[in-house]
Formats: sequence, structure tokens, C-alpha cells
Amino acid sequence: MKYNEVKIYTTTSGIEPLTDILMNHEVVGFEIEDSKDFIEFLDKKNTYDWDYVDENLMNLKDTETKITFYLEQNDEDDKRLQLIKEDVMKLKSNEMEGFFGEIKTVGKDGFNGETNVLGRLYVESNTVDDSDWKDNWKQYFKPVKITDRIVIKPTWQKYEKQKDHELIIEIDPGMAFGTGSHPTTSLCVKLLEKYIEKGDCVLDVGCGSGILSMAAALLNTDKVVGIEIDPIAVNVAKDNIKLNGLSEKIDVLEGDLTKGLSYSADIVAANLMADLVIMLTEDIVKHLKGKSIYISSGILIEKKEKVASVIEKCGFEILEILEDDEWCAIAARLINK
Repeated sequence: MKYNEVKIYTTTSGIEPLTDILMNHEVVGFEIEDSKDFIEFLDKKNTYDWDYVDENLMNLKDTETKITFYLEQNDEDDKRLQLIKEDVMKLKSNEMEGFFGEIKTVGKDGFNGETNVLGRLYVESNTVDDSDWKDNWKQYFKPVKITDRIVIKPTWQKYEKQKDHELIIEIDPGMAFGTGSHPTTSLCVKLLEKYIEKGDCVLDVGCGSGILSMAAALLNTDKVVGIEIDPIAVNVAKDNIKLNGLSEKIDVLEGDLTKGLSYSADIVAANLMADLVIMLTEDIVKHLKGKSIYISSGILIEKKEKVASVIEKCGFEILEILEDDEWCAIAARLINK
């Protein structure tokens, strides 16, 4: 099958407004390559980074931040792509008017001689066959230790435990976003490790490839339910859960948290984006029981106060906020239901 491979070139600051645009046009599967993440990995900023780095990964240190997604070549998706391009142009116009801060020219670090707050905001589209791209990304996905206990290992890589207490999750993300390497995932798992107690029930909102659901299951929970609106992600998550022998502890449902879900949990985890966390928090209240812990992630630090304020207005007390680079995760307890 033929697809349009679409790349939008930007900066770290441009990731959130661009992903908002994509989700508004019902594009829920996309890959983010953030140059800042590669630089920090190679600088060994995090305590869990590896001594060995693949030579191909070294070449990515000079990459330009971009978001990649795929659309089928048909009338509906061709129209969707055109609307996305128009929204990116509007975003560029807003930036030029100063909506995102002062524009600075930095020839040394820029592409085509300059950079600004949101980068080039250039949309590039090429025709590809699915056989050309669907497995190429695997060369960059290596085992990664996202916390002191949790290791994410791709199915095609070998890994031997470094410590007895390590818990290994094998995944094949397929076409679903989520390999576990992003700070938003590791922050969320760290908070799950801290607040999960034996016998807890957990709800994973927007479960993607199933990493948070599987981490929760391995941490001695009683039952985990993941909910996801993307049918491709649902199938990938189910396959990964089966691969790890966790099907009896985890159910994955295709659907919308706000429509008809009756499950309640001691802990709700939502690794989404700031705007989605804000939008869904009021509904999440309805799905909490017992100790009622709410863990949200995918939040840029610049939106931390805004998100925390909404969470508090919905009856929660903030327990703690973890930060990693430009991202944060919030743990809260429901005290007013």
C-alpha cells in the first residue's frame, strides 16, 4: 500500500502545538524525534543511560527536531493533509506575530541559517510503500532502563538482567506510539513504583503500546485496565501484554474515557498531553476509588501550574511533581469527591 510520509520540522517548543494540530485532525499515531533528547542521552544526563551506544544513534545528535506520521493516499487523507498544512501555516503566522515569544536568529545552531521559537515549521511529504518504512525504525530501539527496576526491551534484542530486582518488559510497538524511552513515560513509571501497593487496581488512560499497564501489572497490582481510542494501538497493546504473559491481569479496551466506562481504580495513570490532562481530569474523578491516586504526565513544565490548578479545582491535593528536562508528571490524591 502507498502512503504519504509526512515530516514537520520544528523545535522542542513546537512539539506540543503541532501534536495538538495533528490530534485535532484525528492523527493519533506519530513519531517524535527531539534533538534535545538525543543530546542529553549522549551527554549521559540520566543515571540509567547505557555505556554502549549504537553508532547509528550517534549520527542522530545533529538531527533536526521533527514529527513524522503517515497518511494513506486517498481523497479523505489528502484533504486531511491539506488542512494540517493550513493549520501549520497559521501557527507560523502566530509565531511571527510574537505569540510564542521573541524570535531569535542563531545561525550556528539553525537550519538554513536561522532558528526561531518553533523552528522552520516546514511540512515535507513523500510517497512511500509500507514495506519501505514500517520496520526501519527498529535499528534505533535498544533496551532502556527507565527506572531502577523497569527495563523496556524490544522483542528483537537480547538483554540479561543487571540486578535481581529488575522487571523486564518486552514490547514491539508496531505502528503505535510508545517505546518507553521518553521522559514522560519514565516519570510516570517512577510515580507508579512509589504509589502502587499490592492488590491495587489501576486504570491506564491512553495506554498506547501498553507500557504503563504492563509496568503496573508487574508491580503487584490486582487488576489493570487500559483504555485507548486508537484501534491500532489497542491491538499492539494486546499483543505486547500477551507476549509478557500478563493477559490475565490486564484488559485493554478500545474507547473513550468519557463515554460509558464503568471501571474504577485505586490509581489512574494518564500519560497524555497537558491539554488532554486538563480536559479529562474531571472525568477521571468518576473512575477513582479507595486511596484515589491520580498520576498525570506528558506535561511541559511551562504548563505545570496551569495543569496543577485544574487538578486541585477538581478536588485533588498535589502530592508531588517530578521533572525531567522540559517535562513533568504530577501525583495527586482525591480528597473531595
